[in-house]
Amino acid sequence: MRTINPQELGAPKGYSNGALMPPGSSLLFVAGQIGWNSDQKIVSAEFLDQFDQALRNVVAVVEGAGGRVEHLGRLTLYVTDKSEYLADLQGLGEVYRRIMGRHFPAMTLVEVQALLEAGAKVEIEATAAIP
Repeated sequence: MRTINPQELGAPKGYSNGALMPPGSSLLFVAGQIGWNSDQKIVSAEFLDQFDQALRNVVAVVEGAGGRVEHLGRLTLYVTDKSEYLADLQGLGEVYRRIMGRHFPAMTLVEVQALLEAGAKVEIEATAAIP
């Protein structure tokens, strides 16, 4: 993946403005993943714990297709309360880097009224290009 960050947009923090995937890759569309475990139980009422699990679930799907974290080209995060997202950006960054390292695909954050699963605070969908 080659990141696209035009100077006129300024330096992004924690994401890339664009991600150009290599020719010949197979696109993997990852359905929205929430912070639940293999028993489909929400792991915690805490936002960071749910974010951690949801991102791990995205990576599990990518790895299940034979890919790696660096093959992720796009993440869309849906949150039910952006103030919870903003409340601990340092902790959020630590969780993110523990799972994703220094890989920053194109990302979008959307605040929504609710998610389908009761108690879910974050849902992450993704697109990856698997070589």
